[in-house]
Amino acid sequence: MKLEQIYTGCIAHAAYYLENNGEAAIFDPLREVQPYIDRAAKDNATIKYVFLTHFHADFVSGHLDLAKKTGAKIVYGPTAKPAYEAVIAADNQVFKIGNYSVRVIHTPGHTMESTTYMLIDENGKEHGIITGDTLFIGDVGRPDLAQHVVADLTQEKLAGHLYDSLRNKIMPLSDDLVVYPNHGAGSACGKNMSKETTDTLGHQKEVNYALNPALSKEEFIKEILTGLTPPPGYFPKNVLMNIQGYESLDTVLERGHKALSAEAFEIVANETNALVLDTRNATDFAAGFIPNSINIGLDGSFAQWVGEMIPDIKQEILLVCNLGYEDEAMIRLSRVGYDGTIGYLEGGFESWKKAGKEMDTVKRITAAEFEKIHENEKQLTIDIRKKVNFNLNISWMRLIYL
Repeated sequence: MKLEQIYTGCIAHAAYYLENNGEAAIFDPLREVQPYIDRAAKDNATIKYVFLTHFHADFVSGHLDLAKKTGAKIVYGPTAKPAYEAVIAADNQVFKIGNYSVRVIHTPGHTMESTTYMLIDENGKEHGIITGDTLFIGDVGRPDLAQHVVADLTQEKLAGHLYDSLRNKIMPLSDDLVVYPNHGAGSACGKNMSKETTDTLGHQKEVNYALNPALSKEEFIKEILTGLTPPPGYFPKNVLMNIQGYESLDTVLERGHKALSAEAFEIVANETNALVLDTRNATDFAAGFIPNSINIGLDGSFAQWVGEMIPDIKQEILLVCNLGYEDEAMIRLSRVGYDGTIGYLEGGFESWKKAGKEMDTVKRITAAEFEKIHENEKQLTIDIRKKVNFNLNISWMRLIYL
């Protein structure tokens, strides 16, 4: 079967490209859709459908732009109610991609519209399942996100639905099916995902704690809900964008692609409420930066940290980037719904320095230097990491010293 996983590591996301006999489908596309269009063009194929497994919370999907640019139909599973034209499929409905078939399996639990897609080859053999956030490798989708959009959908109710979906829809399927999830390790959509991005269903039945047949429904609900940390604040806002619609990425990039001299950049920063976001690495930032700017480096989990550190998804943003990375920064911001870029510093931070503008620095110290200061000078130490990381280290220290 001609199926490709298109994995984007910085947000631990997997989209899928399926093609047969000149027809193609994209499953759970990212906001920037040109790579999918180019991939289909390479096969001289027409993108016929854009399948969504659910209304995503951790990123803004590219389904609207992809449908507009290719004429493809958007497909959701049962109960989805988007504010735009889409095919709302029935449970067990079959779609044709060339001689392949895609069968809808409604698997509520992560969200109520969550759907798994069964892939069937030209000979009628079931090949694999695209599971979205219903089933990951080593984990399942957290059931506490939809309640932040629909209050009546408590995490306990959703966890119960997830139990039923897994037991009645997924676990009876053949062990040799390949599981193709929407995320891998590093995503906030689960709590125990593997770094592997595919596996057989049979192996997952053996090793995935959530597929343990001995768990009662009550035990499953308790197990799934234990250890969940609060979701990032931007998640509900991304869900609403995916339900209600959003601006084309082309429009967002056109608005943000304004190269500003140091003088113009300073004027815009002073006359607007824009946040100055410096996307260089931490070492370069520490050596010199624009006063009152914040640093979130592109070389890491950029989108997730933007969502953690910038509470207002509509925040106007001015970018400071390494040369040539301005478009990448804007695209990665837009993946999580931050469409407010209004310009960037032309020439990067060097142009700011050459213009003689005010700059700040921050001293960085090694772990050994930190330990010495902490022990000898009794400085107040504030740990600003996530609570889960802090607790892990405290537990480790107790293990060593008690």
